[in-house]
Amino acid sequence: MAGREGGDGVGEADGPTRRLSDLDEDELLAQVVPRFAAASGPTPLMLLGPGDDAAVLAAPGGSVVATTDTMVRGRDWRDDWSGPGDVGAKVVAQNLADVAAMGARPTGILVTLVADPGTEVAWVLAFTDAVARACADAGVAVLGGDLSSAGPGTLTVSVTALGDLEGRDPVRRSGARPGDVVAVAGTLGLSDAGWRLLREGRPEADPEAVAVHRRPRPPLTLGPAAAVAGATAMLDVSDGLLRDGGRIGRAGGVVLDLDPAPLAGDVARLAPALGEQDARRAVVEGGEEHSLLATFPTDTTLPEGFRTIGRVRPAGVDGPGVTVAGVHAHGGGWDHFRP
Repeated sequence: MAGREGGDGVGEADGPTRRLSDLDEDELLAQVVPRFAAASGPTPLMLLGPGDDAAVLAAPGGSVVATTDTMVRGRDWRDDWSGPGDVGAKVVAQNLADVAAMGARPTGILVTLVADPGTEVAWVLAFTDAVARACADAGVAVLGGDLSSAGPGTLTVSVTALGDLEGRDPVRRSGARPGDVVAVAGTLGLSDAGWRLLREGRPEADPEAVAVHRRPRPPLTLGPAAAVAGATAMLDVSDGLLRDGGRIGRAGGVVLDLDPAPLAGDVARLAPALGEQDARRAVVEGGEEHSLLATFPTDTTLPEGFRTIGRVRPAGVDGPGVTVAGVHAHGGGWDHFRP
């Protein structure tokens, strides 16, 4: 089928397909837990890993950042677009990006799987392998998790991610001040472009965009770097540049005024596959990119990997939020409860 991810999927079995209903919980865990351990191994902060009622993780900085995010089949992914490897990589990426956006270093995750007993065991193991690899690449420990069954067709995965502030204060959404520069680290619009191309049945028009939609690439190390550099506000672009920029603006009672000029390259990158208008919408409205959007004092030397895309202004008659070239902008982006 056009658009189906080629690797880390569920291949054809030589014998009868094994399903979760063919195993008990202990038998499944006996296959899952060693995969996590083999990929990531022990990390310096994991004092006690899976096997007891809870894991133990050191917090050298004295403060722990915690976040959680969930993906539901049919709502957050489609099986004909994304294989289990994609789902595993994405659910880790989006959670670790939230930790990095607070200025923290990700240290560990907990994984939950809620599945129809008819789910293939091979899907679960491919998902497990992808989670393990993503954590190993980020230097993050898999601390444990939970399993539960659900009704026919249900498949939900959830990750809780933890991070260490390393003695720093968290970078919140509410700290932007007039005169600050607005900067972004990472790509803009690629994930949304990939989603559009999959929906249109044209994934071959931009394979990189499709790959980023399936497996986002958040710049995790730049979250702590931004904090060290003095970032005044930060979040990850999960729901679109306008929607997330508006959140920073409203939290701080200011306006994030975006400059179209630095975004022109992002639009030009996507225009051959999408056309100019949809490329522009993808850049300013597209979600699931998980790049980092931050504000910095005007005299700050931005960490390498960040680029300036605007300026923080005082709120005007339209109130706090986001503008593009001085024009108030709103809407677009992802909303879980709207079609």
